[in-house]
Amino acid sequence: MNKYKRTLVTTALPYANGPVHIGHLAGVYIPADIYTRYLRLKGEDVIMIGGSDEHGVPITIKAKAEGVTPQDIVDRYHKIIKDSMEELGISFDIYSRTTTPLHSETASEFFRHLYDKGEFVEKTSMQLYDEKAGQFLADRYVTGECPHCHNPHAYGDQCEKCGTSLNATDLINPHSAITGNVPVLRETKHWYLPLDKWEKALSHWILDEHKEWKTNVYGQCKSWIDLGLQPRAVSRDLDWGVPVPVEGAEGKVLYVWFDAPIGYISNTKELLPDTWEKYWKDPESRVINFIGKDNIVFHCIVFPAMLMAYGDGYQLPDNVPANEFLNLEGDKISTSRNWAVWLHEYLRDFEGKQDVLRYVLTANAPETKDNDFTWADFQQRNNSELVAILGNFVNRALVLTHKYFGGVVPAAGELTETEKNVYTRLAEIKKQLSDNLDTFHFREALKEAMNIARLGNQYLQETEPWKTVKTGDMARVATIMHTVLQLCGNIAIAFEPFTPFMSDKLASLLNMEPMTWAQLGSDDIVSAGTEISQPELLFEKIEDDTIQAQLDRLARIKEENKVKAWRPEPVQAPTDFDTFMKLDIRVGTVTECERVPKADKLLRFSIDDGTGEPRTIVSGIARYYDPADLVGKQVCFIANFPPRRLKGVDSQGMILSAENADGSLVVVGPTGPVAPGAQVK
Repeated sequence: MNKYKRTLVTTALPYANGPVHIGHLAGVYIPADIYTRYLRLKGEDVIMIGGSDEHGVPITIKAKAEGVTPQDIVDRYHKIIKDSMEELGISFDIYSRTTTPLHSETASEFFRHLYDKGEFVEKTSMQLYDEKAGQFLADRYVTGECPHCHNPHAYGDQCEKCGTSLNATDLINPHSAITGNVPVLRETKHWYLPLDKWEKALSHWILDEHKEWKTNVYGQCKSWIDLGLQPRAVSRDLDWGVPVPVEGAEGKVLYVWFDAPIGYISNTKELLPDTWEKYWKDPESRVINFIGKDNIVFHCIVFPAMLMAYGDGYQLPDNVPANEFLNLEGDKISTSRNWAVWLHEYLRDFEGKQDVLRYVLTANAPETKDNDFTWADFQQRNNSELVAILGNFVNRALVLTHKYFGGVVPAAGELTETEKNVYTRLAEIKKQLSDNLDTFHFREALKEAMNIARLGNQYLQETEPWKTVKTGDMARVATIMHTVLQLCGNIAIAFEPFTPFMSDKLASLLNMEPMTWAQLGSDDIVSAGTEISQPELLFEKIEDDTIQAQLDRLARIKEENKVKAWRPEPVQAPTDFDTFMKLDIRVGTVTECERVPKADKLLRFSIDDGTGEPRTIVSGIARYYDPADLVGKQVCFIANFPPRRLKGVDSQGMILSAENADGSLVVVGPTGPVAPGAQVK
C-alpha cells in the first residue's frame, strides 16, 4: 500500500541530437509509462514529467557537422521525439525542454543559490585549448591515441574500441576535432560540487535506508561510495547552454549533468506553476526517477547531493528503478553507427502496431541484465502470444456471444466449482500482478496479465459451450459466456498499463464503463444485458516478408558501417627503390578464367603475357568475380615469383588486387589498352 499522498514520476531527458530508439524505450519510457498508468488506474495522485535535454557537447557537434545552429538541431529533434512518444502512448503530463526561458531561470537560480551558500569549490586547472578555433575543447572535441589499446581514433572521454573511460589529457598525440590542430594546455577556472562533503549522508540514505532498490542500482551506488566520492565540475567552457550566473564567468555554461536534472523541476513548474512545490517538497510526496544504467550515478549520487546542498525541503528520490541496456540482434545499440530501431521509423513501418512494440519491449525488458531485441523474437511474440493467446481468446468470446445470445451479455446462473476456481485464480493473478507493478518488476507483471488470457483459453476448452448448446442447456451456456466475458473485461483492465490502445479498443467492444484497478478480479465488469460490438481482431499476424525487410535494412547498415569504419592500413616500414625494382610487375590479358575444383576462393587464369606461351596464375578472388566477366580484361601481375602449386595447379605469379573497406577485392589493371607483357614502372 502506498503511504504517500502523491507521486512524481520523472524520466531521463533524452538528448535532442537524434531520435529515440528501442533502447531508450525499454530502459526508461515504457517502464515509466506502465507505472504511471497503473497508479492512475488505482486513482492515485500522480504526474509524469519528461522533456528533451537540449544542451551539451553532442548537440554542438551535430550542429557543426550539419552547418546549422544548435537551436536548429534541438528544434528538429525535440519535435520528432515528442511526437513519436505521444504516438506510442507514453502519457506524459508534460514533455518540455531545457531551452525554455523558465528552465534557464530555474537552473540559474539553483546554481546561484548554491553559490551564495558557499556550496561550490572554485578551482583552476589545465585543459586543452584549440588556438586556431579560439576555444577550450570539450572531451568529445579531442581525438587521439588511446593509452590503453592504442586505438588511434579514441575520443577525449572514452575509447570506443576498448571501452575505457578517459580524460582528454590522457590521449597520446591529441588533436582538435574542430580544426585538426594540436591543442595546447591552458589554465581555466571552474566551479565544483564537493561530493565528498555529502558522502556520509549519501551513504546512509542509500546503503542503509534503501536496501529495497534494484540490485544493479544499489550495487553501482555502493561501488562509487566505497571508492570515495570526489568533487565534480558543474561548469564548462562552452558557448551553448545556461550561462554560469556569476561575475567573471563569461564564456562558461552550466555542465549538462548539472543542468539537465534541474529540468525535472522546471518542467514541473511549467505544468503546475502554483502547486509544483507540493510534489517536490511535501514529505507526503515521493519522487520516482526512471533512468537507464548509464545515468545511475547522476540520479542516485550527484542530483541528490545537489538537492541536499540546496535544502529548502526538496525530497530525495524514493526509488530509482534503472534498467540495464538493450542490445539489437546481438550487437550494442549505437546511434553513431545507426545500429538501432528508431521509434519514429517503427511507427511508420508498423502502422497501428504501437502495442506490439510496447508488449515485446516489456516482455524482453533488460531489468536485471542486458538483454537482446531480435526481429525473430518480435514476430514470434506477436504471432504466438498476442495473436494466438490473447487475441484468439477475445475473438472467440465475442463471436460466441453474438452466435448464442445476439451480442448481449447473458446473466450468469449458478456457478460451478469450475467458475469458482476461475475467480479464485483471477484473484491470485491480480495480487501477483499488483505486487510486481508495485516493485517495478514489469516483465513479471506482464506475464501475470497474459495469464488471464491463458486462463480464459483453458476455461473455454474445459467447458466447451459449443457442445453444451447441442444439449439445449442454455442456462449453463449463459453462465459460461458470462464468465468468459468477465475475463475479457479483466484483460482490458490488466493490460491497460502495458498495451493501452488494445485495452481501449477492447473496453469499447465490450461497452465497458471507465476502467479502475479496483474492478480487476471482479465477476461483474461487463454487466448482464450489456450489448457488445461486433468482433474485431485486436492483433494481426506479422508475415515473414515484413520481418525480412527489417533484417535486410540492418544488413545494409552493417555493411555501411564497415565502410565508414575503414581506414587505410598503416604504411609499412620504409624501403628503398632497388628493393622495389626487384619486383617484375607486368600487364597481361586474360584469355581464359575458370573456378578451381573443390576450392571456393580460387580462380585459374590463363594470361597472354606477350611471350607467345600462356601463363597460368591462381588467384583467391572467386568470391568477388564471375570468371566470364574477367575474360578479355587486362590485369597487373608479379611475373618473377617462383611457381607455387595450389590445389594441384602450378601458379606462375600473383595477380594484384586492392582491398575495399568491406573486405572485397578488386583486380588492379591499366586504365587503357597496354601491350601484353608491358612492365609496370
